[in-house]
Amino acid sequence: MIKTRRNNIIIAVSALLIYLFAQQAENFNEKTATASGTSATLQQLFAEQKSDVQVKGTGVVKKVLPDDRKGSKHQKFILQTSPQQTVLVAHNIDVAYRLPGLKEGDTVGFYGEYEWTKPGGVIHWTHRDPGGRHINGWLEYNGKKYQ
Repeated sequence: MIKTRRNNIIIAVSALLIYLFAQQAENFNEKTATASGTSATLQQLFAEQKSDVQVKGTGVVKKVLPDDRKGSKHQKFILQTSPQQTVLVAHNIDVAYRLPGLKEGDTVGFYGEYEWTKPGGVIHWTHRDPGGRHINGWLEYNGKKYQ
């Protein structure tokens, strides 16, 4: 009984979040679900091994990684989004400007697509979609948005 009630509450809150973000998203793609980017949501997505979910949130840079130069170039770094979770951010720098001077301890806001991985997940699509087929994402760093 309690489990069913809790599941109904989770479903109702999720549905509300999906509706609110869908109304605000540019070029909304009906195949992409949306969710708030609170650390609790990221932890839930990780626990449920969910992918292809649009998320918004902030984190502190734990580690700056070398750029991925295979195929499309990506600036990569690890964000601590809660005491229990980190995510890898893969920011396409063939489409968007890189975050200049990024270092450990910096705060970065994000709006992108979450993909589940064993280490904690990946946030990508943090840029505009030149083809107009995906929701536009962004990173916010030092008061500036990078798309």
